[in-house]
Amino acid sequence: MYGLPDAEQRDEDRPEPPELLAEFDRLVAAETRIEPRDYMPDAYRKALIRQIAQHAHSEIIGMQPEGNWITRAPSLRRKAILMAKVQDEAGHGMYLYSAAETLGASREQLLELLHAGKQKYSSIFNYPTLSWADMGAIGWLVDGAAIMNQIPLTRCSYGPYARAMVRVCKEESFHQRQGFEILHTLSHGTPAQQAMAQDAADRWWWPALMMFGPPDDESPHTEQSVTWKIKRFSNDELRQKFVDATVPQADALGLILPDPDLRFDETAGHYTFGAIDWTEFWEVVKGNGPCNHERLEHRVRAHEEGRWVRDAAIAYAEKHRAGHGVPA
Repeated sequence: MYGLPDAEQRDEDRPEPPELLAEFDRLVAAETRIEPRDYMPDAYRKALIRQIAQHAHSEIIGMQPEGNWITRAPSLRRKAILMAKVQDEAGHGMYLYSAAETLGASREQLLELLHAGKQKYSSIFNYPTLSWADMGAIGWLVDGAAIMNQIPLTRCSYGPYARAMVRVCKEESFHQRQGFEILHTLSHGTPAQQAMAQDAADRWWWPALMMFGPPDDESPHTEQSVTWKIKRFSNDELRQKFVDATVPQADALGLILPDPDLRFDETAGHYTFGAIDWTEFWEVVKGNGPCNHERLEHRVRAHEEGRWVRDAAIAYAEKHRAGHGVPA
């Protein structure tokens, strides 16, 4: 399973104890948080590990497209802000791996699954960052979509995940505002800067909409996750909320979103938008996006090159314990 001790691994063919299952359902329905020592169905545990691992992987892979621009940022201020943001993303990954560990998942095993291509991360991070304006578009659109998805997770039924998301969302809100500020500066700058900002918006708009996952009728996990209150809204509901919130921001930036079908529906009270290219989405998910191989190869190489640091930290900790007579 997921690195659980043998005694804790369930036989998947063995039915869940009905009295414990009934109590679990009651707690979830009553909006009572499920904690690590509480009983939970094996399918619930697996669903959480899958979602939290994908979320953690996305944070650490997401460091790459922005880290690529730290040395090329146009000012010392911009460099410092971008470096702080990348550091935040590393921290978010660590929070989330720690949350997965409370479910019996080994951080090392989750990373092995990522490196082997057996666990996924968000499709958005498989697109290249071609200009400085992309740092603004990622902050505004990508982090904006992340916030829309993650704020409801602060009310997730699983306690450690919900609590981790409180700090993550606070930091993501800064990232979103930083991205908006970058694009605002460019879109009110020279004609060349305005064109750079518009080009970034053109390239990141549709991948940002895909971030929420496939349509509800094609999502194998959404319905059950909503029932368990791991998620609070479906993919399509979150996508609609994001569009409604973001279109007025694009107007404030003076940017034109690349969707000729985008318009406000007075009757429905929200924006309608054009068809998403789900063929592109599934190709990226399958590993055929512009930067899939590059992102994963870089991650694996960095992990291997940093092995000596982890080994040294473990050796130091063991020496420290031995010096204080603490059993290993």
